[in-house]
Amino acid sequence: MGNCFSEVTAGRAAIGGTAGDFRSLAGAPNDAVELFLRSRGHHGLFSQIELSFSASGLGDRDVLFKNNPMMVLYAKGKNGALEEICRTEIVLSSSSPTWITKHTLIYHFEVVQVLVFRVYDVDTQFHNLDIKMLELDEQQFLGEATCVLSQIITQRDQSLTIDLHTEDSLRSTLPKNCGKLLVHAEECVSSKTAIEMVFRCSDLECKDLFSRNDPFLLISKVVEGGVQIPICKTEVIKNDLNPIWKSVFVNIQQVGSKESILIIECYNFNSNGKHDLIGKVERSLAEFENIHNTGQGENLCLPSSGGQNHDNKVLKSQLFVDKFIESVQYTFLDYLAGGFELNFMVAVDFTASNGNPRLPDSLHYIDPSGRPNAYQRAIVEVGEVLQFYDSDKRFPTWGFGARPIDGPVSHCFNLNGSSHYCEVEGIQGIMMAYTSALHNVSLAGPTLFGPVISTAALIASQSVANGGRKYFVLLIITDGVVTDLQETKEAIVKASDLPLSILIVGVGGADFKEMEVLDADKGERLESSYGRVASRDIVQFVPFREVQSGFSVVQALLAELPTQFLTYVRSRNIQPSL
Repeated sequence: MGNCFSEVTAGRAAIGGTAGDFRSLAGAPNDAVELFLRSRGHHGLFSQIELSFSASGLGDRDVLFKNNPMMVLYAKGKNGALEEICRTEIVLSSSSPTWITKHTLIYHFEVVQVLVFRVYDVDTQFHNLDIKMLELDEQQFLGEATCVLSQIITQRDQSLTIDLHTEDSLRSTLPKNCGKLLVHAEECVSSKTAIEMVFRCSDLECKDLFSRNDPFLLISKVVEGGVQIPICKTEVIKNDLNPIWKSVFVNIQQVGSKESILIIECYNFNSNGKHDLIGKVERSLAEFENIHNTGQGENLCLPSSGGQNHDNKVLKSQLFVDKFIESVQYTFLDYLAGGFELNFMVAVDFTASNGNPRLPDSLHYIDPSGRPNAYQRAIVEVGEVLQFYDSDKRFPTWGFGARPIDGPVSHCFNLNGSSHYCEVEGIQGIMMAYTSALHNVSLAGPTLFGPVISTAALIASQSVANGGRKYFVLLIITDGVVTDLQETKEAIVKASDLPLSILIVGVGGADFKEMEVLDADKGERLESSYGRVASRDIVQFVPFREVQSGFSVVQALLAELPTQFLTYVRSRNIQPSL
């Protein structure tokens, strides 16, 4: 094995193929793409999406001849600049072309990806040229359409029809329709079939003089030339000659097929990284399934010094397959296509530590120049991403830590001022309610999260009870350390069983170290005062002032959301209605 692990604790952990690891990366279509993106700080969901294009009703610009349409696809950057990313072929004499050319791009959940489509009529004199060599300003412009990638993939059939307009029609109060463009998205996933296996061994040969083995399994596939490629490793079981390991997950795409050979090697863990080979088994997935069905073990072997398999020493130690389950692991996009929605919720901190909203040094100050404060920025930047995943765009919105007019301090009040309902219309509705609340409440305190989280959890539980297919995302924006830390923990632990995630943004210069306790990224799940452990991690905390290597705060905040969603639906065996 060599020096695989430089740190003992990390070396004892399972790597790859675990429940959490597989579920978060299920359906990842390209390991190389994934590694490339992760190496550059991108830790969210990214899937390869293939786009296909067709159009209808393109107006013919020439009386005698039909159009020869070609489509050009652009990606729009944050600064509004367009980057050309694809050109289709030219379809001859057609007002309703279906282009064969497809384009594959990476879908990022946490990024608003704006696409611009332009359709041109290519003059016959240019048909012999490579399409990449065509000068677009020499072609007749037929129309333009714009959409966000999220709008396409959230459609039930992942197809979006959008109107094409010319520059003249865009300026007009009554724009002329220049035809329609149909864009269809399809996730590039070779295989969603996964195998869950539980392995155990019996009668392992002891390799340590003064203690029992600390065994673990290394699972590898064999590629051309007989080279072994590790897929995953189990956790280390301490002091056990008859170990049972936790489930491992193997994607059929990873292996090749059920007939492909896997090599399972059992090692005795040593902290210096020089692990002792106890024995190994070479079998296909189909053979491991048979071992499970018969209930019989397979003897481990030790290779001879010559390395020839027929000279392997057969050991009395045996490997058993206690569990072998083949299942389909649906992706995040499958659930969106199957009717699931994300419902955005917002809770704003109105405690006095934010400062007087009328003064420029307040975190709630509304700048007459239109420059947004940190609260407004957080609402808009998170909302711009999530709004596409909710069809009615009605968002529950609250404030906490303030005294409404002629009332006591409230730790959860409707931001719109209503005593009956908490929803507002769209992101603009949240912004209007926030601005209005600043004129109608008195900042107070303390900073309590418990009431807001409990209110959001109640809405989520009611949705479940009514058979709703919604997952709720609560954004809490705060300037200080939470006062009711234990009550907040209790509320989060209770909410971890519900379709709910909590995003916390810390604004201002406060020390938010205590807040990070709520974020279970370091491996320890929250525990209530009466010993109940959160069923899953549902909290993500980010200080708004932190921007790392061009990766925005919002991207970091939203990166874990698809994984949290998948953990919820899969733990309850909820399947999309495809």
